[in-house]
Amino acid sequence: MTLDLAQTIAPADIAKQPAPVAGRTATDVLGRIGNLETRVARSVSEIDAAQAVRYRVFAEEMNAQLSPDAVRRKRDIDAWDMVCDHLLVLDTAIEGDAEEQIVGTYRLLRQDIATVSGGFYSQSEFDVDTLIARHADKRFMELGRSCVLPAYRTKRTVELLWQGAWAYSLKHGIDVMFGCASFHGIVPEEHALALSFLHHNVLAKDEWHVSARPELFRTMDLMPPEGVDARKALSAMPPLIKGYLRLGAAIGEGAVVDHGFNTTDVLIVLPIGKISGRYLNYYGADAGRFAS
Repeated sequence: MTLDLAQTIAPADIAKQPAPVAGRTATDVLGRIGNLETRVARSVSEIDAAQAVRYRVFAEEMNAQLSPDAVRRKRDIDAWDMVCDHLLVLDTAIEGDAEEQIVGTYRLLRQDIATVSGGFYSQSEFDVDTLIARHADKRFMELGRSCVLPAYRTKRTVELLWQGAWAYSLKHGIDVMFGCASFHGIVPEEHALALSFLHHNVLAKDEWHVSARPELFRTMDLMPPEGVDARKALSAMPPLIKGYLRLGAAIGEGAVVDHGFNTTDVLIVLPIGKISGRYLNYYGADAGRFAS
């Protein structure tokens, strides 16, 4: 999750609260399961609350090294927050305002917004420009900053995050979803089994091939194919990456070490047309499974 604003977006006063993007859809509930619901943030205060949840997960739990201002404010903030939509999962059983009910969040950036706002976040780590140029007829959407509070790391919450992203992508005519996903820690060799499995089995190829930026490239080919136990490799993967693989995602070539966030990142590439039929049937081709 390396952030280099000088390369990708004009510096902004990130100490200020982000303002909602013009035209942002913010009123529809995209799905419900029991007392949990998912929707896009409706206000600056809800975005602020989502940033607080991200701080609790990334800084307090995962030891990300954030800016002094972020630490002072206890918020995970960057300039992309001003141009992204913020998908939320809320526990409506919690008493109080919506800001107090946010238990999970995902950041969504559509290509039409990125094009006029300085680009995609993951461009600082992966050569997504080349991938996008290769598919000029398709609309891309970046997913990032996924996090859920520990008590809510359940199947229901993950299902709602995906339900929200799927419903949102349908609403906006998205053809391809992509984004960084992370292994904890900055030593790729500690994840040799999982990374090697990804390299040998689910690498994005041909028209979908994309690579880490050359100056940041770390090989994922750390074990020979015959030495990779698929069952053990899958069990060693973060739930988010495992979930993407179940949907039918492929992985970019090469990993990137993000010292600031204490992670080893890979790039997820998920063309809508390649999503597993099993999951399309489960959520509904119209995202109607958990719709309100």
